Amino acid sequence: MILDRYLARRFLQSFLVIGAIFLTLMFLIDLIEQLRRFGDANLSFGQLLQLTLLNTPAAISEMLPLLMILSTIALFVGLARSSELVVTRAIGRSGIRALAAPAMVALVIGCLAVAFLNPIAAATSEKYRNMSDLYKNGGRSTLSIGRDGLWLRQGSAAGQSVIHASATENGETLKLHDVTIITFDADGIPNRQIVAGRAILEDGNWVLRDAKEWSLAAGENPEALATEHRALRLPTTLTRERILDTLGQRDSVSVYDLPQLIRDLREAGFSTKHYEVWMHVQLARPLFLVSMVLVGAAFTMRHVRFGGTGIAVLSAILLGFAIYFIRNFAQILGENGQLPIYLAAWAPPFAAILLSLGLLLHAEDG
Repeated sequence: MILDRYLARRFLQSFLVIGAIFLTLMFLIDLIEQLRRFGDANLSFGQLLQLTLLNTPAAISEMLPLLMILSTIALFVGLARSSELVVTRAIGRSGIRALAAPAMVALVIGCLAVAFLNPIAAATSEKYRNMSDLYKNGGRSTLSIGRDGLWLRQGSAAGQSVIHASATENGETLKLHDVTIITFDADGIPNRQIVAGRAILEDGNWVLRDAKEWSLAAGENPEALATEHRALRLPTTLTRERILDTLGQRDSVSVYDLPQLIRDLREAGFSTKHYEVWMHVQLARPLFLVSMVLVGAAFTMRHVRFGGTGIAVLSAILLGFAIYFIRNFAQILGENGQLPIYLAAWAPPFAAILLSLGLLLHAEDG
């Protein structure tokens, strides 16, 4: 138990030190990127710093697998250089048994990442996008899907428009059914309401079918001035790709909100595969981090007198990147429907764990 606590503490220290170094580098690089991106927006240093800080939680979340494998390499190379690994073997502690404490720390960090870091990163990523669009475009178009249907907000120099539809049809063109649109002037005062049976997005316009339009100007009778149209065009800056991209921003949705969002998307007629795969990938993250620890240990849990430490470290890092690539590739196949959701999300970490255990057992027998 004392040895397990010692190994867990050493691994956690390595993780924190390497994490601090990488976080500092990422912060400086991202700050330079913000300076380049918003160079024409005349932002103050405080605003650029705020944008960089909002990107930090997402950067930490993405770096976790790399931090795990580097922390494992640092731990076992350090133990081998100080001959502590030899002493551990001499007292009868097997290599796999010595891995229990670092693997448990990685599992706890993974669970904390899912429970706390994921919601924080989702909130800050959404805030970053809002502020980024505000600084670059003066505002953004937003989309919300709930039990009462689809809500869209689009903006232009003339004012804002709010669009509500009870159902959608996502084919070659985006179609909305039972549509209600309220337009606002530049001062935010509603000036027009339109109700249509169907709206089709094409060529920078919403084509409204069987539409009825009311003027909301003060002092007028809306019903008396109402007009009906077989087809009415309403200009828009939205495109089908932009709407689907907004739906595809999974990293701005907390893992706690994903189940409800999946149900709402399914009821609204949108595909939910990419969200379902993303949710299971996040839930499998603790196991994936454990697999990174095992991969790092499989190549570096050896005495330095055998030589080839540099090759072993390089092999561990390359195998870690290969597993990370395979996981992302399986995720894409799952989103495209070419792999079952559970297989795409859970097979890569399980396969990596079994592969690493095989390498460790082979080394133990040798």
